[in-house]
Amino acid sequence: MQPNNPIYKAQTIGNIEPIEYMVPYPSTQAIIEGQIIKYKNEKVFKDYGLTNIDFFNSIQRISNWLNDQGVVPKDKVVIDDNSFLNSILLLYGLWHIGAIAVFLEKENHYPKKKLNVKCLDYSGNLIKITESQSSHFIPKYKPLLNEDAVVLVSNDKTVFLSHYGLLVNANGLQKLLSLKQQQSFFCDIKPKTSFWVVLCAILPIYAMATFTSKSPSILLTYDNIDVKDGFKLREDWVNIDNYEINELALCKENSAVFALNNSPIHLTDYKIIEDELWLKGHSLMNGYFEKDKMVFKNDYFIIKEE
Repeated sequence: MQPNNPIYKAQTIGNIEPIEYMVPYPSTQAIIEGQIIKYKNEKVFKDYGLTNIDFFNSIQRISNWLNDQGVVPKDKVVIDDNSFLNSILLLYGLWHIGAIAVFLEKENHYPKKKLNVKCLDYSGNLIKITESQSSHFIPKYKPLLNEDAVVLVSNDKTVFLSHYGLLVNANGLQKLLSLKQQQSFFCDIKPKTSFWVVLCAILPIYAMATFTSKSPSILLTYDNIDVKDGFKLREDWVNIDNYEINELALCKENSAVFALNNSPIHLTDYKIIEDELWLKGHSLMNGYFEKDKMVFKNDYFIIKEE
């Protein structure tokens, strides 16, 4: 992306251009090879009884299975599964193979034909389906940080999110929550959005925190929650001045979180002017498929209240 590109200017914050902030991984796929193998005997996703090395080996098998399904690097593949475990294995399997995950925000949202997405045909537990596959997979392609990692299909917009933006958002969220290694937390949202990707799929591994529904020390939820128990998720950014101290502002164009209460997440800047959210920073999306819906003012990306 060229420095004079409007989205590049909006992704730049202060004098820090996108990709310049040093996240410790060159891609989302590298999180698995780094964190999971380093802490191979721990259990990040504790509810499923898998050690980290079991989880890593399952991703390798999924990658081989995806290869057999005809998935190749840079393919856009729909993840449409209500199972948390299936969804997270598919997500990291696709990233491991160098492909892009596509999420449909609602069941009646269908990708435009020009997106050229692929849909997988399977039913049941992917760990069982792929148990005969090899647990050894050598990626032929490793995406760059600024390349697309996730495509989110919503009612009237299709959002492209980069590996870098997702990682920076997870990094900023870890700082906001003061989330420490082996600390337990949980988020009860479904695998349908980029919010799930950051909060449920990336953050546990990035922080090496234990993701469990059984008595977590921090809960992230759309329900009302006491400040001592966790954080409430909200998408009504127009009301952000009335947010409580434990309420997180979400926006898919900013990968996931853009503020806690009314304080911006690390490497994000925003302002609200009447019914518009002005966004800029390193978590900002790579753009819409519908380019005519992209609006910029003073190097900010503009979102209208829906």
